Amino acid sequence: MAEVPVNQEVSSLVDRITQLNLIQTSQLVKTLKERLNLPDAMPAAFAMGPASPSAAAPAAAPAAPVTEAKTEFKVTLEKFDPASKAKVIREIKALLTNLNLVEAKAFVEGAPKVIKEKVKKEEAEKIKATLEALGASVTLD
Repeated sequence: MAEVPVNQEVSSLVDRITQLNLIQTSQLVKTLKERLNLPDAMPAAFAMGPASPSAAAPAAAPAAPVTEAKTEFKVTLEKFDPASKAKVIREIKALLTNLNLVEAKAFVEGAPKVIKEKVKKEEAEKIKATLEALGASVTLD
């Protein structure tokens, strides 16, 4: 069976599709399903084609779910500017209300240390911005 040459327009379209990221590919698949009135789950024989199990893997990739954005963070004090050590200690004492001044000093000097865990994104960013303004280095994980 002789191979049929690929139309230039089709070839160009395939090139453009292969340059899409995962989210764009997912949107493309969804739009095509809607416009062509295709069911969400295609019959296995149709999806694989005649005796071509390797064709199913690329077809499944665009339908992969998009991962959800992280909502909880761990705020870690990595290091601090020695010149602003007192300010960082006072802020840590205010953030961790169960610490006295001596404990807050030991906490800061023991960096890297986890300040808070399972913190909402807005609060984590606020803590990070406050401490970085005082000369500390903070990471969110």
